Amino acid sequence: MANLNEVLGDARWHCEPPDWKLTEESLTLTTGSETDFWQETFYGFRRDDGHFLGRTIPGDFSAVATFDAQYEILYDQAGLMMRADAQNWLKAGIEYSDDVANFSAVATRGGRSDWSVIGVPKISGPQQVRLTRLGGAVIVHYKGREGLWNLMRLADFPTDVAVEVGPMACSPQRAGLVARFDDFQIGPPVSNPLHAN
Repeated sequence: MANLNEVLGDARWHCEPPDWKLTEESLTLTTGSETDFWQETFYGFRRDDGHFLGRTIPGDFSAVATFDAQYEILYDQAGLMMRADAQNWLKAGIEYSDDVANFSAVATRGGRSDWSVIGVPKISGPQQVRLTRLGGAVIVHYKGREGLWNLMRLADFPTDVAVEVGPMACSPQRAGLVARFDDFQIGPPVSNPLHAN
């Protein structure tokens, strides 16, 4: 487990949550009212007021987060985010929809978002997601119950920009989602990221 004070000590908030605490062992936060990250597609709105604690990372990397939250209301979510700006970002984690906790990924390029989900009924306890940036691609994995990394998404991303990476949480239909991040690590890209475990 990483010392989160060291890993996130120089990170900065995009939309600081109303309540949060960072220690060596964990980051906990409580979301504000109707916070979200989404750009235009299908819903027709633009929201960029979710909570994201990001570190600037140049070049290629793999980042892993271990997290849990009290998912209860539609679209409650927590996980990892990689962000260049309001028009270009990717988030991945758990999102609550239709009474199921889903592994979820949203990729946003040029101000338009898309959304993919993998339903995981009866999921409970801390979960892990991993983002790997390689050149103009981002590869998203989630760790399944069997302890192996499962490919969730391969997405295009601009190659010529530095990004911020870190924990993310929001609650589009309410306030008060409590999320806890027990580990967050950044390092070189994993080898053979499409298939490696």
